[in-house]
Amino acid sequence: MEGMDVTYPYERRHSRWYEQFLLGLPFQLLVGLSLVIALPSLERWGWGFWQVLPDHRVNTILAIGVAFVTIVLCLRRFTRFPGVQVAAYIAPTVSLAFLVVVAILFFTREEYTRQVLFTGYLASLIWFFAGYFIGRRYRRLKIAVVPAGQALKLQPSPHVELRHLSSPEPDGTRYDAIVADLRSESLGAEWEKFLAECTLCRIPVYHVRQMQESISGRVRIDHLSENEFGSLLPSAIYASFKRVFDIIGALLLLPALTPIMLVTAFAIRRDSPGPALFLQQRMGYRGVPFKVFKFRSMYIDQRGKGFTDGDDDPRITRVGKVIRKYRLDELPQLLNVLKGEMSFIGPRPESMELSEWYERDVPFFRYRHVVRPGISGWAQVEQGYAAEVDGMITKLQYDFFYIKHFSLWLDILIAFKTLRTIFTGYGSR
Repeated sequence: MEGMDVTYPYERRHSRWYEQFLLGLPFQLLVGLSLVIALPSLERWGWGFWQVLPDHRVNTILAIGVAFVTIVLCLRRFTRFPGVQVAAYIAPTVSLAFLVVVAILFFTREEYTRQVLFTGYLASLIWFFAGYFIGRRYRRLKIAVVPAGQALKLQPSPHVELRHLSSPEPDGTRYDAIVADLRSESLGAEWEKFLAECTLCRIPVYHVRQMQESISGRVRIDHLSENEFGSLLPSAIYASFKRVFDIIGALLLLPALTPIMLVTAFAIRRDSPGPALFLQQRMGYRGVPFKVFKFRSMYIDQRGKGFTDGDDDPRITRVGKVIRKYRLDELPQLLNVLKGEMSFIGPRPESMELSEWYERDVPFFRYRHVVRPGISGWAQVEQGYAAEVDGMITKLQYDFFYIKHFSLWLDILIAFKTLRTIFTGYGSR
């Protein structure tokens, strides 16, 4: 009948207006941004600071605002990727955002108030850490699982709570989403009707494969998997932007890291006979072989497997263990980046022997070369430099996840994780 009110039997978690406001982007921008700008301004310029806004005040307020919005967008994007401990990336993200705006102000010679900008930086740190710890329990996803097919094999994670439904009826719990094996023959008409009803109630319904990738950070490699835009080809626009950044980054880092590279080369030559550099032909971008530059970390007169068998491999020298732990052996690859053979972030390039072996077991292994290989990658920060044979399938699953989600946000996250490894040795092999 016309004008008849429709009532929905299910309600999505955090769907009420006040929950959406408090947990959503509007609260961050309206309340958080206002506080982060107003508190430092009041402390320095007093209550009437907004009545008179000379250039240095405008520049300072704009700098804080741009940094704050950038931080919000980055942290929200990071939460899309599995296994991200947001608290670990708050300080680096806030610091990097404010360093960038300070650099812009410095090189453009614009006036600004250092005290207010620094206080805005501290206020941003407090705001984001407070928001994380206060809302931590609300951010753990609560997912309902339809007990049929491959969905029964889903495993929970620290960030995802899985609850198996007993029947296609409301159980009084509000869920973030529903996951089901949409291709299972055992799904049944009642469950299909339930999923359709959930969709009408604005509760997202995901296929089990999509949820598996979201929880594990890996893509199954029994067949090729398209990216978020429905294509097998990663974004050409971002690939071009990334290449420009690689060139600029390598040109800036080479002079700064040259002293470290010279000391490393000297230590290698003193520790064991042989050259400081190690060159090896590897499979590169679009399947073109190239020679990768590395600092030698092994004895030259010992033979072994085609892959490194962990830190206890007898071929690794004393200096080699140190430079491998902190990834110093990868520094010469800045030359490969400048030559266009590699990127800072991407799947690690494999030796020709291993690449040929992989292609025999995984027919579409060559798809891995659709992006430039990297000095560091998603597989390395998630899995570590494990023995290639034992972890081959897992490693490829991580690599294909990276290609599928090829983006600036994932590259920034990998960069942060790599820096943690460099400074702490965590996750290195």
